[in-house]
Amino acid sequence: MRIGQGYDVHRLVEDRELIIGGVTIPFAKGLAGHSDADVLCHAIGDALLGAAGLGDLGRHFPDSDPATTGISSLEMLRQIAAQLEERQLTIANIDATVICEQPKLSPHFPAMYECISQSLHVDPGRINLKATTEEGMGYTGRQEGIAAIAIALLE
Repeated sequence: MRIGQGYDVHRLVEDRELIIGGVTIPFAKGLAGHSDADVLCHAIGDALLGAAGLGDLGRHFPDSDPATTGISSLEMLRQIAAQLEERQLTIANIDATVICEQPKLSPHFPAMYECISQSLHVDPGRINLKATTEEGMGYTGRQEGIAAIAIALLE
C-alpha cells in the first residue's frame, strides 16, 4: 500500500470558465492557470503521483511547456492512470475536498464522479468528494480563489 497527498489552489478571475472535477460549472468567474486550472483534478493527480513516487504535476505537465497550454486536467489524469498501470499500481481509493465559498458544488458531484472515474479507469465507488467553505476567512473565504486537497491510496 502506498499513500499520497495533493494540494492545489488557483485564483478566481474574470473571463475564464470554472472547471472543477472535469465539469464546467456556471459561475461568474473561472480559475486562472496554464491548463484548465481544475483544482480538484490537480490535487487528485498530485496525490496519485506522490503515492506512486513519481514526483508532482509540475514535473509531468510543466507550465513552461507550450504543449500543455490549456490541457484538460482530465487528460492529465488519463496520463497518470497510464503510468500507474505501467507500474502495476491500482487505485484503492481517493478522498478529496474542494474549499470554496461559492458556487455550491454538491449538485455537480455526480458528473464529477463520472468524469474522474472514467479518466482514471476506476469504479466511482473508490472516489469520495466533499466540499467545504472557510466561513469567509482567508483567500478562499474572500472568494479570491479555490483550493482542493486530496489523498490517494494505491495497492
